[in-house]
Amino acid sequence: MKYADMFSKVKGMFMTADVSDITEHFAYQFDITGEAEGIFYVEVKEGKLFVEPYEYFDRDAIFTCTAETLFRLAEGKIDPVLAFTTGKLKVEGNIDKALRLKELIDSKKA
Repeated sequence: MKYADMFSKVKGMFMTADVSDITEHFAYQFDITGEAEGIFYVEVKEGKLFVEPYEYFDRDAIFTCTAETLFRLAEGKIDPVLAFTTGKLKVEGNIDKALRLKELIDSKKA
């Protein structure tokens, strides 16, 4: 899988999230390792979601994982905390805001 294919798939998955009730601003950068290696960011700002294929310098947290782990996270098949504790997901930055990733993922299921 190439980066462009991975990004397109992930963007489609994240864009189904309902963030209209999230008033707090947060921005996550995802560093994808291995196959489909690359960087993109997810930002929630004023109740709107943005997913862009760029590095985000004013980010709250950086998540590092493989594309496979990211797909499983976005599909809700693996809990972000479990992925972190098993070493499949690395996190740097504001841990409190990083934990809000689960809220973003869960909002897709509603």
